[in-house]
Amino acid sequence: MISLGIESTAHTFGVGIADQKGRILANRKSVYATKHGGMIPAKVSEHHLESFEGVLSDAVNDAGISLADVDVIAYSKGPGIGHTLRIGSALARSLSLLLKKPIVGVNHCIAHLEIGRALTPCKDPVFLYVSGANTQIIAFEEARYRIFGETLDIGVGNFIDAFAREAGLGFPGGPEVEKLAKKSSGKYVELPYVVKGMDFSFGGILTQLKKMLKEHSVEDLCFSLQETAFAMLLEASERAMAHTGKKELLLGGGVACNKRLQEMSKAMCFERGAKCFILENQFNADNGAMIAWLGLLEARKRNFEKIDKTSILPYWRTDEVQP
Repeated sequence: MISLGIESTAHTFGVGIADQKGRILANRKSVYATKHGGMIPAKVSEHHLESFEGVLSDAVNDAGISLADVDVIAYSKGPGIGHTLRIGSALARSLSLLLKKPIVGVNHCIAHLEIGRALTPCKDPVFLYVSGANTQIIAFEEARYRIFGETLDIGVGNFIDAFAREAGLGFPGGPEVEKLAKKSSGKYVELPYVVKGMDFSFGGILTQLKKMLKEHSVEDLCFSLQETAFAMLLEASERAMAHTGKKELLLGGGVACNKRLQEMSKAMCFERGAKCFILENQFNADNGAMIAWLGLLEARKRNFEKIDKTSILPYWRTDEVQP
């Protein structure tokens, strides 16, 4: 069985192709970027409309197949930006009708987790999911995915991007912040540390960082931002591991590409006698391959949708997904 997955929840339009053996046959994408400002939904959807044909064609060529060889069409149903989700779901419906293939909408967050389980040796991890809009600590307990901690305001990726915009670093800002943090003298600028039980908050830290831009070097602020935010995330993740008794931590989401977060995660797991699993960057960031893989898992359960019942769910929570 071969699955074609379409990712369009935010700034990435991706098409991935996977087979039932867990092989990723193709993973193509186009990412919206700008030197000024952030994501304007209408402009990002225009980017997706302009990109989808080339991305789809490249993915099919990479896989060495024809569209007729595809057995199931999967798409990101949510959560995400409504404008961009509609582009992906419309393409999925079109392909389903054209090819007369079944269609399935999948949860973007669960797709990040499942591609991690497919491409690493982890079996039952606590999942630290860190992306733009989503920041959650997830684990499979009592027959379903449960959220053990999450952001109370903005996602860690959006927090980093917002600071980067204020500092004139462009969008997406994560890679630039990471580069500048490495150039820091190592001077730590004290920032609010906001962990409330198992949850965390980044809004107050962002406000403080904006005030400090004229007082400190941007390199030191980037360094301090990373040290503070990542320590908060890993404090809560470690407590989730202690609570569940799990011995594995899996990183996922675009912010998981950050080398400093990876270093800190490995150190925490080493001290606990646990294992840390990290995917290749192409599978951490939003991608179509993870949608294709979760589509295969749903196809095995025959969880297909009727074409006239397909929809998007911009606010679809991880813990609302039925196993």
